[in-house]
Amino acid sequence: MFKGAITAIVTPFKENGDLDLESLRKLVEFQIENNIDGIVPCGTTGESPSLNEEEHFEVVETVIDAANRKIPVIAGAGSNSTEHAIDMTKKAAELGADATLHVCPYYNKPTQEGLYKHFSAIAKAVDIPIIIYNIQGRTAVNMETSTLARLAKEHSNIIGVKEASGNIAQMMDVINELPKNFTVLSGDDNLTLPLIALGGKGVISVASNIIPKQMHDLCEYAINGNFEMAKEMHYKLLPLFKGIFIETNPIPIKAALAMKGMIKESYRLPMCEMKAENKEKLKKILTDLKII
Repeated sequence: MFKGAITAIVTPFKENGDLDLESLRKLVEFQIENNIDGIVPCGTTGESPSLNEEEHFEVVETVIDAANRKIPVIAGAGSNSTEHAIDMTKKAAELGADATLHVCPYYNKPTQEGLYKHFSAIAKAVDIPIIIYNIQGRTAVNMETSTLARLAKEHSNIIGVKEASGNIAQMMDVINELPKNFTVLSGDDNLTLPLIALGGKGVISVASNIIPKQMHDLCEYAINGNFEMAKEMHYKLLPLFKGIFIETNPIPIKAALAMKGMIKESYRLPMCEMKAENKEKLKKILTDLKII
């Protein structure tokens, strides 16, 4: 169920900072119309740290309703509090999410044993499939392959990992050492092709917010072994993959969607608008690729 291009969807805000659920619904419809393989609401790209709990579940519920079972929805439910993560996961399951995405606890800097106990406690408390999100650059802790393997062996509902460590050697170890049915997804658009070539199943993508069909096609080519076409698409889209990280995600991708007229360019502090010179660079990339 969880393979191909899965969009880490942005959370649109109105100019006054309120949730823009109408625009969110339209974004989900745009994704489905363009063959996306799944959606993740309330992840990093969805500015989840800036949402209160009521808003978090309004977003999740809106995405689930708009998706209407046409594609899987993997709800962000991670926390640096184990108890809170369990509560968030139970609520996501009640709303009808197909799986939940759990970032490694951030700021606390748990040991590997702490990571193991955190995810074990969540897995024991719920039945819903769990995908672990490993992103040391934001959490200050890396989940080692041995810890991940231990969790996957002991808990059948820990079914995959979003690997955003940027460490291709670690990604190879995860694919090679974990069971073949364990899902390894890239957390970086520009590593989608290499990861699939090594045995990964796809990507949880930022770029697919604005180019869902292209990301779906890239993944499909690669998964089916058509690496010439996948490579051609990869290099064509590489300027965009770099451009949407010219500033902290999700600032550039929200700016890009605003340039396309799909959302208001509205953020919640501490996220803020792009520097003018960076916005011009991004606009040129989007124009060159005929996205706008």
